[in-house]
Amino acid sequence: MNESFTFYNVSEKNMSFQTVIERIKGFMLKDPRSLYVLSIGSDSHVHQTETKFITAIHVHRVGKGAWGCLKYHSVNRPISSIREKISMETALSQEIAYYFTSQYLEQLTDVLIPFSDEGADLVFEIHLDIGRKGLTKELIQEMTGRIEAMGIEAKIKPDSYTAFSYANRYTK
Repeated sequence: MNESFTFYNVSEKNMSFQTVIERIKGFMLKDPRSLYVLSIGSDSHVHQTETKFITAIHVHRVGKGAWGCLKYHSVNRPISSIREKISMETALSQEIAYYFTSQYLEQLTDVLIPFSDEGADLVFEIHLDIGRKGLTKELIQEMTGRIEAMGIEAKIKPDSYTAFSYANRYTK
């Protein structure tokens, strides 16, 4: 993976993707008998001279907390087209998801396999900042189709909290 892929959260800066994987594994090892939802989502905000994108990786230990980190990306112009913004958000999420599917999902699943009879499981999703209300409803089929073509479940509002809540918090 390109070393310009650096992630951060409130506790750590400049995490490599490998460090992110180690943090996720460590989080899962603290309670390997739980259900985990690993989701990736992006959001954007148009500023006067740029469009700021945040892609979030979020691991939810269902009912028992979460861990997450963020990746910043910027386009040096305001993007006014909603289709272009949502398409870029989707592409940024797909890019991060690709790295998980290539080898790392298997490593994360291996942490939980010994406890699968006790409820351990890992669900992998991409969360899109689109929904059935508003301007983005016309993009649902196209964007979810792109995610599902990767073999990954796509979530839209109100179920896409990683995009519209977690990532959104850091785009302003």
